[in-house]
Amino acid sequence: MKKLITILVILTICLSTLHSQNVITMPYLKNEVPRKANKEFQFLAFYINQAVRTNVYAESDFMKGQVIGRLFGQNSTVTSNSLVSKYAEQRLLPYLIYQPKLFNGKAILRTSFEIDWTWGDAAYGVGGNTGSAFSADQVDIQTQNVELELNPFKGWYINLGLQRLFDTPYNPYKTVFDKMTTTGYRLAYWGSDAVGISVRKDWDFSRVKMGYYKLYENSIEKDDDVTLYELTGEKDISRAWKWGASAYFINDRASGAGGVSILSQGMNSLLTQYNGAYFFHLGNVPYKSNVAWLGTFFGRNTEHALDPWMITGFFNLNVGNVDTLTNQLVSKSKWSRAVDIFGFAANLRTSYRYGQTTSDAVSLDLIYSSGDSDGLKNGKYSGVVTGNTWGSPGAIFVSSGAYLLFGQPNVVNRFTPAIGDLSNMGYGVTAATTNISYGIIPNKLNAKIGGAFAMSNVAPKGGGYYMGTEVNGSLGYQFGPFMSLELHAAYLSLGNFYDSNESSHGSDINGSFTKRPYNPWTAFLVFKWLMF
Repeated sequence: MKKLITILVILTICLSTLHSQNVITMPYLKNEVPRKANKEFQFLAFYINQAVRTNVYAESDFMKGQVIGRLFGQNSTVTSNSLVSKYAEQRLLPYLIYQPKLFNGKAILRTSFEIDWTWGDAAYGVGGNTGSAFSADQVDIQTQNVELELNPFKGWYINLGLQRLFDTPYNPYKTVFDKMTTTGYRLAYWGSDAVGISVRKDWDFSRVKMGYYKLYENSIEKDDDVTLYELTGEKDISRAWKWGASAYFINDRASGAGGVSILSQGMNSLLTQYNGAYFFHLGNVPYKSNVAWLGTFFGRNTEHALDPWMITGFFNLNVGNVDTLTNQLVSKSKWSRAVDIFGFAANLRTSYRYGQTTSDAVSLDLIYSSGDSDGLKNGKYSGVVTGNTWGSPGAIFVSSGAYLLFGQPNVVNRFTPAIGDLSNMGYGVTAATTNISYGIIPNKLNAKIGGAFAMSNVAPKGGGYYMGTEVNGSLGYQFGPFMSLELHAAYLSLGNFYDSNESSHGSDINGSFTKRPYNPWTAFLVFKWLMF
């Protein structure tokens, strides 16, 4: 989760602002520097450095390089009342974009990479998310996207290859980050990278997208893949209001094979417990599943430009089934229905801009997801399923304004919110966040305070419904275009949900703690610079 958010922030902001950015040429260089940039080849980069203090850390030495997933989950993250984690992180995200004049803008090749580390972590080795120890010389570059965009006809776009998979109707390479995280399903269901083909058609007042993605191939000669299909569209009802609908469908025949490292992937994989998604207790038997997401979403003044009020929301229904192989003899193989899936989630967000900039605003964000109370004893799962069942991260809800209760986008190597998935381990969640921001010096010095509150819709064994309350704040200074220094801090008071040590679904609520964990807190100073 971690790498994806920062990548999306950078690329989408940059692409949306390149045409409006004025280039200042010094008089003594005016003959050496061309007045018009070479549009065939573009190099963009984003640099981030942050110093962090927190009482959250990973107990497992294996997790030193990169920690993603639910706080207190299978990623071994815990909190302490005496130990304080102190570290600095650094990341560079380079982008290479090639648009040959020969095709007159009809073909674009985009690639993006990631080089990041914790200061002083490793040297003379191979592996991502490390490489800044003394002498360095680490092989650590990671490929994020390699995709080709074709524009055969006006308004038609075909994307081929490893590309962004986001649950909004907008082009992730031409849309600013804020809009991607406040429209559609806000990346709460799908927010990652996937290989495949997507086709979109943009009209003046509507847009439609179709996609086919191969999430996992496994053995090429067998029907043991994970395949996702997408259809989504949106219509401008008026100048302010937009309405859309979508259908996603996944065909999972992998029985958990493949996936993220030793965690595997799918309904009954360790990945679900790692990410905080729901773990289906299917046993060590082959299974096949079909899951559909049928939803609708709306927005008013989604870019916060027409007037002070912005409103967005969605409703998404999960339906599907999981079948297991009850007799594995080839001559007598028999599949039987193990689980029926029927769950839903809804969101409503409103924001009021009381000042002259978007930093002068107050917002309220409400989220609800259904939960399951009996651990499949009735053969039904009434909770939510997201992309976190198949990827890490596969879905990211990072625009609520919370830092610890939900995820936040200022991350490099560590992304461990208390609620790592919209399903909340199958218990469901009812949550509210509120934020007030103010431009002390417009477009220069900004401040923000916020709060978040969450209840589990199902109480775990030995625990209660109340998950916790968070308070947070930030102060940021803009040195110049896309260069800033920001100070952030947050504290989360955990509720009686964490009085439980063992959930009725069989996964630990509190990790290695035998009682309620210590309340998490964090503070970090982050420097960011987008260069182009």
